[in-house]
Amino acid sequence: MMDKRKTVGFVSLGCPKALVDSERILTRLRAEGYETAETYKDAGLVIVNTCGFIDAAEAESLEAIAEALEENGKVIVTGCLGAKKDGAGAGFIKSVLPKVLEVTGPDSVQQVMDAVHRHLPRPHEPFVDLVPPQGIKLTPRHYAYLKISEGCSHHCTFCIIPDLRGSLISYSVGKVLDEAEMLFQSGVKELLVISQDTGAYGLDIQFRTGFWNGRPVRTHVTQLTEQLGRLARKYGAWVRLHYIYPYPHIDDLLPLMNEGGVLPYLDVPFQHAHPDVLKRMRRPASGEKHLERIQTWRKMCPDMTIRSTFIAGFPGETEAEFTYLLDFLKEARIDRLGCFPYSPVEGAKANDLPGAVPEEIREERRARLMQLQEAISYERLQEKIGKTLRVLVDETIRGGALGRSSADAPEIDGVVYVRKPKGMRRKLAPGEFVDVLIHDADAHDLWGEMVPASGKIQHGKREKTGETA
Repeated sequence: MMDKRKTVGFVSLGCPKALVDSERILTRLRAEGYETAETYKDAGLVIVNTCGFIDAAEAESLEAIAEALEENGKVIVTGCLGAKKDGAGAGFIKSVLPKVLEVTGPDSVQQVMDAVHRHLPRPHEPFVDLVPPQGIKLTPRHYAYLKISEGCSHHCTFCIIPDLRGSLISYSVGKVLDEAEMLFQSGVKELLVISQDTGAYGLDIQFRTGFWNGRPVRTHVTQLTEQLGRLARKYGAWVRLHYIYPYPHIDDLLPLMNEGGVLPYLDVPFQHAHPDVLKRMRRPASGEKHLERIQTWRKMCPDMTIRSTFIAGFPGETEAEFTYLLDFLKEARIDRLGCFPYSPVEGAKANDLPGAVPEEIREERRARLMQLQEAISYERLQEKIGKTLRVLVDETIRGGALGRSSADAPEIDGVVYVRKPKGMRRKLAPGEFVDVLIHDADAHDLWGEMVPASGKIQHGKREKTGETA
């Protein structure tokens, strides 16, 4: 039976950035000798890492906190919702759920640990040797998230992230690269680079030069990506970039993708295409400029996969503006796409804009957009039939495996169903790279058969026998 005096329950909600915060808290807890409870009743207290980005996420977080209070009684709240204020300027969580022990905001590892110490004194003997060098991870062993900064300095009218997480704070380039190498050394085969605004990395400190392994490295997304690509090639792994704002210097990342290691994949949240809607969102550019960038990226890197997100039913969006967005998508043919109906999250400046779109129209427009995207995605994936793709195995299944190609980020994109060749007896293991000949596709996923290596595989690219790298 677990000793409640040194046992903590943990609930992690929200995006990959919040997941990294959870991993850091759990690593500290483990290093100090605390154990992790599997049930509420076994825990001395419960930590809930919350999300408050949209109303649905806020409701989920409040429900999780209430459940923890009911089942355990001692709850510490952290994360984005913890930073939210009520109408009087007081803490929102305490006003709604006053029995919560303490509340902190996001990226507050030390504050969380201080709260734990006050309510569940630190065990006498730390167990640093029980903590793996890469820390505690909540992802499968073969992939991990690498957070390079906290906060955001944009002030998009639909978003309250700057209010919850503050302005951009870039992490030390040396420490980021140290963490990346440690993760690769631990067996990670795919590193997913995340932040609120990955392309702005280093902007808050004027892109000053840092040092890693005795060498100068500029605190800039291009130089960081270059070093990450070298590490990925060294360890036979992948690097995938997320949350890339379409700054002009993003073009400089494309040659690095052609070198291997860094995947030809850009997660770019365009949000809309009509210039008037983008202006109301306080987002730059327009559909025409977006198309120019997409065309440029695909010329520079023909294997490029573009993922994006869009908002339907933003305040003031007319049917003509929405039709403009649909026309843009028909021409852009974005590979992977998510669409959300506008959510009037409390505190967002967009709520004060005229022309609020009724909920039923927001939902109807989202459905129309996703129906169009399904047809586009189907066409894009049909083009992969007959091609041999490198696939990272995620899960062993009967007769083969589930995996992902360079075009598929975990949990948000599609998968590749891999069938083993006849006569192959061993199981495919998670974290293993295999070549797969694609023979079928639908609007989301691919099906194929593993093929014997006709040549060595190097850094995510096929290399024919006899050719040099």
